[in-house]
Amino acid sequence: MVEKQKVLQVHPSDNVLVALKDLEKGDMILFNSNSYQLLDSVPAKHKFTIKHIPADGSIIMYGVLVGKATMDLAVGSKISTENTRHASDDFKLGERKTNWQVPNIEKWKKRTFLGYHRKDGSVGTANYWLVIPLVFCENRNIEVMKEALLDELGYARPKRYHQFTKNLAGIYKTDKGIAKIESEIFQEQLIENENQPLFKNVDGIKFLTHEGGCGGTRSDAEALCGLLAGYIVHPNCAGATVLSLGCQHAQSSILQAEIQKRNPQYERPLFILEQQIAGTETNLIETAIKQTFLGLVKANEQTRSPAPINKLVIGLECGGSDGFSGLSANPAIGHVSDLIVALGGSVILSEFPELCGVEQELSDRCAKEETANKFMHLMQVYNKRAEESGSGFYMNPSPGNIKDGLITDAIKSAGAAKKGGTSPVVDVLDYPEKVTHAGLNLLCTPGNDVESTTAEVAAGANIVLFTTGLGTPTGNPIVPVVKIATNTALFTKMPDIIDINTGTIIDGSETNEEAGERILDYVIELASGNKTVHAMRHRQDDFIPWKRGVSL
Repeated sequence: MVEKQKVLQVHPSDNVLVALKDLEKGDMILFNSNSYQLLDSVPAKHKFTIKHIPADGSIIMYGVLVGKATMDLAVGSKISTENTRHASDDFKLGERKTNWQVPNIEKWKKRTFLGYHRKDGSVGTANYWLVIPLVFCENRNIEVMKEALLDELGYARPKRYHQFTKNLAGIYKTDKGIAKIESEIFQEQLIENENQPLFKNVDGIKFLTHEGGCGGTRSDAEALCGLLAGYIVHPNCAGATVLSLGCQHAQSSILQAEIQKRNPQYERPLFILEQQIAGTETNLIETAIKQTFLGLVKANEQTRSPAPINKLVIGLECGGSDGFSGLSANPAIGHVSDLIVALGGSVILSEFPELCGVEQELSDRCAKEETANKFMHLMQVYNKRAEESGSGFYMNPSPGNIKDGLITDAIKSAGAAKKGGTSPVVDVLDYPEKVTHAGLNLLCTPGNDVESTTAEVAAGANIVLFTTGLGTPTGNPIVPVVKIATNTALFTKMPDIIDINTGTIIDGSETNEEAGERILDYVIELASGNKTVHAMRHRQDDFIPWKRGVSL
């Protein structure tokens, strides 16, 4: 039996190796005919030096500068936050480097998925109705509508834990009380809804509450309206009901202008109600419910029909990353990205703080100089704003990232960028712009998982591929978010959260390309409605608009 590989060198010029399993101090590691004795214990996912690195010397991984040594590092030293600081190369406008190895797409050329065709030419992977407040003052009215509509139309969430709580209350009332509750293990089964949805072709009604629209700057309100417009015109949205108070910054006229900007011939049902005109709560909510019901009748007329793969817009996201993210899941969906681009579809790479250190590569991959300049400008302005708030890009890694081997932002970024594959960058979008070009698009968003995913969907993503090494339940109200584990241990531990495992790459049983092809097959089935991701099953409807400059 062949022993599993213990270490990995990501790029031939790297002066560190990645531990694929826990290594002990004093271990002798053999790699490429060389041997290295470890001066420290190195947990799986962390890195150790294979060359002497003097104080202030460069640490190279993925073939790029990812840090500087803060002290003299002998061969076999574990790199950590105690001996390494973030560092990355400067960037400038360079030559266009748009040649790439186009993958073999013969297998998928004639493949289709079953989607919802809209008159603007886009195709949805689902069919939802939206109910949206223009300002946080309307959140309560939205919740009232939610309670009324979901229960009565058969869309309410299964009452999974109601019986569990009822059992605890029953035991508490007995003589056994707390002692029995603490000692007994309960395993309640999922209780499904007794009623089936009234509208068979409508996947659900989604309520996108938020805390914006009034306070803050006018630019905040305009960005919010742009984001909401992105959801309203989204191919997964059959129509929308919008509640406005009337006096807020986020005016309905701004929303309608943003809708026209994204879809000049927008023809789906859209109902906008203003409370200060409607008067009483009863008049507002009854009118809103009646119009929503009639809109649902119209939406229910939509059915799935075949669509080519080039109608897919794939969002690329990562969260709860670990030291294996850049070695397994991210390169795997990078291959998916290249396949989609080669098939004529679109992909979105976002999270600009997580592109720190790979700016030169990405700007060089931009098809046009003006696109490269826009990318570099957005990166510089964003980082400057972050530094003015006391948090530059170098502060991006979370405690979980650091614990699992991503000790500098540049290490995290170099691995995160692998999600974008190798194809040329066709466009760079500022938040909350919409994708208009087939190919690889860069979208300016924070690294915050939900804010970024929220923005990718507004930009047009109808599927989101989300890699994670630590585990996160993140989802989206109207688009399937596919959770992809970087390691088999996570996939095994969180089977009701994670949809796909790429720990097979670390285990050595699958290549990045093989995993990518498996993921694309899954995506096609998912887009057709033949599969359901765990985030949708759990109703993990995460939606957070980004307030510029507040978060990384």
